[in-house]
Amino acid sequence: MQKTYLAWIFLLLLSSTALHARQSSSFRPYDLRCEHLERPMGIDNPHPRLSWKIASPHDGAQQSAYRILIASDSLELLKDGTAWWDSGKQLSQDMLLTYSGRPLQPYQQYYWCVEVWDKNGQQGRSSIASFEMGLLNEQQWQGSWISDGNNPDFLPAPYFRKTFRSAKAIKSARAYIAVGGLYELYINGSRIGDQQLNPMYTRFDRRILYVTHDVTQHVRKGGNAIGIILGNGWYNHQSRAVWDFDRAPWRNRPAFCLDLRITYEDGTVETITSGLDWKTSTGGLQFNSIYTGEHVDARLEQKGWNRTDFDDSKWHGVRLRSAPSPVITSQQLRPIRHVRRLTAQSFKRFSDKNYLFDFGQNMAGMTELRILGTKGTKVYVKHGERRGTDGHLDLSNIDVYYRGDKEKEPFQTDILTLSGEADTFKTTFNYKGFRYVEVSSDTPITLTSTDLTAHFTHSDVPAVGQIKASNPLVEKLWKAANNSYLSNLMGYPTDCPQREKNGWTGDGHFAIESAFYNFDAITIYEKWLADHRDEQQPNGVLPDIIPTGGWGYGTDNGLDWTSTIAIIPWHIYLFYGDSKALSDSYAAIKRYVDYVDRTSPNHLTSWGRGDWVPVKSTSNKELTSSIYFYVDASILAQAARLFNKEDDYLHYSALAEKIKHAINEKFLDSTAGIYANGTQTELSMPLYWGVVPRAMQQKVADVLAAKVAENGFHLDVGVLGAKALLNALSENGHTETAYKVAVQDTYPSWGWWIANGATTLLENWDLNATRDISDNHMMFGEIGAWFFKGLGGIYPDKENPGFRHVILKPYFVSGLEHFEASHRSPYGEIRSSWVRQGTKIRYEVNIPANSSATLYLPPFLHQSDPIKLGAGTHEFVWNIR
Repeated sequence: MQKTYLAWIFLLLLSSTALHARQSSSFRPYDLRCEHLERPMGIDNPHPRLSWKIASPHDGAQQSAYRILIASDSLELLKDGTAWWDSGKQLSQDMLLTYSGRPLQPYQQYYWCVEVWDKNGQQGRSSIASFEMGLLNEQQWQGSWISDGNNPDFLPAPYFRKTFRSAKAIKSARAYIAVGGLYELYINGSRIGDQQLNPMYTRFDRRILYVTHDVTQHVRKGGNAIGIILGNGWYNHQSRAVWDFDRAPWRNRPAFCLDLRITYEDGTVETITSGLDWKTSTGGLQFNSIYTGEHVDARLEQKGWNRTDFDDSKWHGVRLRSAPSPVITSQQLRPIRHVRRLTAQSFKRFSDKNYLFDFGQNMAGMTELRILGTKGTKVYVKHGERRGTDGHLDLSNIDVYYRGDKEKEPFQTDILTLSGEADTFKTTFNYKGFRYVEVSSDTPITLTSTDLTAHFTHSDVPAVGQIKASNPLVEKLWKAANNSYLSNLMGYPTDCPQREKNGWTGDGHFAIESAFYNFDAITIYEKWLADHRDEQQPNGVLPDIIPTGGWGYGTDNGLDWTSTIAIIPWHIYLFYGDSKALSDSYAAIKRYVDYVDRTSPNHLTSWGRGDWVPVKSTSNKELTSSIYFYVDASILAQAARLFNKEDDYLHYSALAEKIKHAINEKFLDSTAGIYANGTQTELSMPLYWGVVPRAMQQKVADVLAAKVAENGFHLDVGVLGAKALLNALSENGHTETAYKVAVQDTYPSWGWWIANGATTLLENWDLNATRDISDNHMMFGEIGAWFFKGLGGIYPDKENPGFRHVILKPYFVSGLEHFEASHRSPYGEIRSSWVRQGTKIRYEVNIPANSSATLYLPPFLHQSDPIKLGAGTHEFVWNIR
């Protein structure tokens, strides 16, 4: 097998070297991706998307044509006429397209490269990339769904094993595994992969995800053993809480289906499958809940259970099960990983039975404890965000909605029973939100500050944004927003990583720009939009939380929250230039808008939750919900135009205008320049979302700015106003006011949290509030996006989305000596940077190859004409006397 592997590497290097010789060093494609991923496996989209970027040192660099070559052998890319697909030379600037060749074959690995030509005819060629197809439909599965046969209330986790022999030299091996629940996969004693909490949470009775693993290096010639542990996850939610996941329609004992496909050197294929020849038992994992914690008894661990030489004569037979869902699709998204490992920043010993660890950072994640103690000792590892006045952990802010037995199953607590030997415990099928961890035991134990480590765990989305500023508070706010965002990204966006872990729709779209300016997260949101489509009722209604076991189809699950179905695919289109999510969701958006239209005969609606968690002023819910109705109808109209649906475009454009007219007719006082009662939310939302008549925009903005100034540049908004306020000000001539609000550090403000030691964003402006007080919430996360827009001035252009054309509107606020925002777009890095030098402003901007920009300058520079910019780095110096 080693010789085969080395030979493959040699061929790949040979082909890459040969291609490199044909590359242009000054104009070449790079960062080739399939389905927005690098070298993905298990693709089941028969028409996958292919994309790349262009590297060029030349100003004005622009692609004039491309050619894509795909082959089943990398060496075929060197020979003319042998490719599986040759797109031919296409005269186009496009760097994202959909495969349109002959049908791609299941399990086949494809190699591909891109040739490009610049505007002068200079040619460049990429290195070789690859993608691999998986199972393309449910009928291609050979394995059976199996379980241990216990009922859903049985507590210990099921362990499974099977041995087999491979008689020939192995060329490659892939494990395809679909699970109702969560899993860890082992081959010959080794855990497969570094991914956590697989597969991702879905509406299990409507769609199950399967995961593909390359296990070539783990399967060997001769005897082999496969081991699998199943966890409950959201599939078998045994813990009771107010959202009734314990009564979800899909709930059952975890089950799985496995195909281990081995390709031998002689070209033959063998598939090892799940079936009645497997055995099952239990082990140390005696209880697991995605919501509360895990209970592990190290005395019950069966050492070597996942190896070939283990005696499984006491293990039992398995039971066949029907598939949880008729739809099984490939999991093609950034996986959850342990992204950062943290050690305790401080450590306190209360007694020889009680210790507290402070990791100095609020996060979502798992902990790992190394301990030696008396056999049978029970150890309690409790996680939380706050300490009480006595220095001990205080869970009162997050242990709010749990309804289980808090003695037998304490919240956010792992219970460990020691073996009497050196034990290591790390969470397997649960994560928690915490900064502090308190460890207690029923007999004395000895711990040091290094015995417990924390793993910041989240969807491993690449960072694509950065903020640098002379004001330290700006960078602290940006980092806090990112910490909260990542803490709440677990294959879907959540509200908080401790109290709920729910996919609250509103929280998701309030923070969508912060998400995309800072992280390459498209794959997470495409998956979540599929969850939306799974959850949508035939009449168009969506629940507050997605996925859901049935909770959330109430009376307030309206437009200000569930407009995710329109807002998120639209922002994917804006930031990526990719219309697939918008196309896939088009019918769902249409059903949603039509439902609201049917139930709103006067084109106004109060359906929604309103401006949640305001400082003090409440805002008119009919106004705020109707604005989101207008937003959704407008997005639908623009999508209809994009997809050449002329009748829909005319209908929904007219509907949007009727909604806007109805809002202004009822709520706008044109004399005073206010909407409704003139709260910050009631003024900023119509401005930000484009409801204010053009002739009235400046007047309304001036009134808003005056009200903010009267309030000492403090916030007086809830979640809806927090999304709109800074943008409404900075986009209407009041960036200085917006900046003062953004960096305000007294109550109420974002900065007040940071001044009081927060490392994440909070759920409530008031630090002394008694409800809605999670310390790791993303619903006020717009601050993480505004710095890119309000100060860096980086905006996508809806007419040329994906930053094919960049709109630049930087603003050089008083009190800030230097500022830089950078965003790695689908075209490459956009960097907007400025620095004060006495009475001058020096501005530098970088536009990536194949892109362009239009620069709009602040009015005080007295240059009204926009400046057109091509690719490259541009420098400007202006006097600001």
